[in-house]
Amino acid sequence: MAAVLATATTIVHFVALLYIGLGGFLAWKWPKTVFVHVFFAAWGVVVNVTSVPCPLTTLENHFRHQQGLGDLPGGFNEHYIIGVLFPEGYIHVVALFALALLIVSYVGAYLLWRKRLMDVMVPAQ
Repeated sequence: MAAVLATATTIVHFVALLYIGLGGFLAWKWPKTVFVHVFFAAWGVVVNVTSVPCPLTTLENHFRHQQGLGDLPGGFNEHYIIGVLFPEGYIHVVALFALALLIVSYVGAYLLWRKRLMDVMVPAQ
């Protein structure tokens, strides 16, 4: 059972990372989701630039220990992403790309929110 739970935690972790990177675009369709996304994005930054542990990595390590395995070597990002999904030397490029995606998603969400607000304030004739 621990192996299944570890795998499920890994899947949830990947989904959370996708949401951190792309969730701002959901606010284009559903503006109120931006508040949830801001929390996730801030949490992602805190976990990656401080020594605060990610609860999903901690949970996966717990299930790994139940299987007699050790912690993820280097952590989630180092084990599953860096050197696997993109070369290790490109981490700064990927980080800048992720930041650009976040900015574009938030600027787009703001512009669409402002347009909706203007449409309500000044109805089309």
